[in-house]
Amino acid sequence: MDNRSDVRAFLTSRRARITPDKAGLPAFGGNRRVPGLRREEVSLLSGMSVDYYTRLERGDLSGVSDTVLDSLARALQLDDAETAHLHDLARAANTSPVARKPRNRTGGDTLRPSIQRLLDAITEAPAIIRNQYYDYVAANRLGRALYAPVFAEAVPNSARFAFFNPAAQDFYPDWDKVTQEFVAAMRGDAGRNPYDKRLTDLVGELSTRSQTFRTLWAAHDVRYHRTGVKRIHHPIVGDLDLTYEAFELPADPGLQLSTFTAEPGSPSEDALKMLASWAATAEPPAPRRDVTTEDARNGP
Repeated sequence: MDNRSDVRAFLTSRRARITPDKAGLPAFGGNRRVPGLRREEVSLLSGMSVDYYTRLERGDLSGVSDTVLDSLARALQLDDAETAHLHDLARAANTSPVARKPRNRTGGDTLRPSIQRLLDAITEAPAIIRNQYYDYVAANRLGRALYAPVFAEAVPNSARFAFFNPAAQDFYPDWDKVTQEFVAAMRGDAGRNPYDKRLTDLVGELSTRSQTFRTLWAAHDVRYHRTGVKRIHHPIVGDLDLTYEAFELPADPGLQLSTFTAEPGSPSEDALKMLASWAATAEPPAPRRDVTTEDARNGP
């Protein structure tokens, strides 16, 4: 991943979406050739010279301070995820050449027994654990039942399922929204770990095989994937609207636990109970524990 290109595209795209009116500036001149703010306006709002901002937008974040980055984030009205991404891009730009060598990260493919026991103890809500490469590495019984189409694949991977499996558009009624969220979360992951070869390979595979992914990746949108509502059309129990909560596991870097619940008294709660009954009688496919780099690169 080219840091300078990413910085340039990110800052340019964020500047383009802010109008003078939205920024609280008078719109001088009737012939604006840019869709959003001019560079001069961003420099004014952020308290830096035009030349300095121009240098940043051209992709050069070397030596930039956190104070400058925070001022720029306020000027461009970045949210928390976008601000963190800007800092990640600056951190990568200031990483030594030795540290930039592509590498495969270790961990994230195995689960401690105590975490599996925790999953199994959650009996009334689906719960799954994924790694930083979007592989589903573990789940409780109800989690495997909820995501049965994903777990049916040789290496359950939520990103590959969403972009490569035709069944995904039926499984996710809000497929457009889901894929946007996937890419925005992955863009943030790539900013935090720009020299992670396995993640870079995954992005390359998705870009090569999916026009939708390429288009969304080029937008440079970033977001956290921590809570929200997931709409699922399950092949057995039908439609479910579930609230998800995602938790990082501090003792297991790269692993994220997600749980799903339904509103009490809702049709989704009834469907979730039906799913639990089905899961108790028809064991869904269990996730493979031996996810390897080669498996992840080749896909299903």
